[in-house]
Amino acid sequence: MYICLCNGVTESQIREAVGDGAHSLPALRGCLGVASNCGRCAEFAEMVLQETLSARNPQMQLSAA
Repeated sequence: MYICLCNGVTESQIREAVGDGAHSLPALRGCLGVASNCGRCAEFAEMVLQETLSARNPQMQLSAA
């Protein structure tokens, strides 16, 4: 599913980026461009980020700084 329409970023790309070490919304913005244009996707991108972090390590939930 597309999360960021402006940059064509999918949920699977976000999950892959988290696996590669992106553990915050600013990190996702840097590597994928998510939430860098209109920003409407920021909340959902953060939700996918947190879900992915929780699935990988239930005690590893970081806030979007």
